[in-house]
Amino acid sequence: MARILIADDDELIAELASETLIDAGHACGWVTSAAAAWACLQRKRPDVLLLDQSMPGESGMTLLRRLRRSSEFYDLPVIMFTAMSGEQDAFQAIYAGAQDFISKPYAPHDLTRRVARILRLRGNRPRHVDLKSAVGLEPERLTMSVGVARRPI
Repeated sequence: MARILIADDDELIAELASETLIDAGHACGWVTSAAAAWACLQRKRPDVLLLDQSMPGESGMTLLRRLRRSSEFYDLPVIMFTAMSGEQDAFQAIYAGAQDFISKPYAPHDLTRRVARILRLRGNRPRHVDLKSAVGLEPERLTMSVGVARRPI
């Protein structure tokens, strides 16, 4: 069972996708904006994010770029989930860091198959770990312990 977050401004599509993924055995929730998605990510990291490319306010592409620049979410698997169906749109999404691209309308079995593929590819790869927390050091001690030794000339 994976935790999946759907960010889509179309509530009907988000609910249908959520029900499809829940029926496939996943824990799933949805939000209707990039800002709400970012807030959810801060509280609990999902295993996969399904992200609509065009939403009011901040677009899905902008949120994807912010995730890839983030030290906490740079490795979060993202599937762009959008009504845009051009080849150029898919290339842009993949170039920005998405692992897959699903065009709407979608077939429910295709959605579950692609999510399963992303989860399988992710496998047992280590998830993001904050180095400071893992080592148990405070930021000041971490920088002191990484210093460079100098030799006299």
